[in-house]
Amino acid sequence: MAALALTVVPVAGGVTLDTTAVAATALGDTAPVGPNRFLYIFNGDASSKTVTIASTGTVSGVAIANVTVTVAAGKTACVPLTSLSKAGDGRAAITYSAVTSVKVGAFELGR
Repeated sequence: MAALALTVVPVAGGVTLDTTAVAATALGDTAPVGPNRFLYIFNGDASSKTVTIASTGTVSGVAIANVTVTVAAGKTACVPLTSLSKAGDGRAAITYSAVTSVKVGAFELGR
């Protein structure tokens, strides 16, 4: 798995998400979790893609379901990177149904 770098979106100015994003990795990626952090996904392919963020959280000993998002062809999605997906290394594990023409990025809203 490749480690996605965290890009801070500055309060004054912002960033262009699609030019900051990188190609999704076939074996999956990881991203840092925390308040105001999210995963940006762009699907430039002709077919939809499913993105899964593994959950490590539990409630009363019962596992919380993974987060799955289906991104239609040519569309984007943003998914919060919460502590429910925090693995031992402080990062979320992200996998993809396929990575053709998929770009992703880890972002944090301004400081």
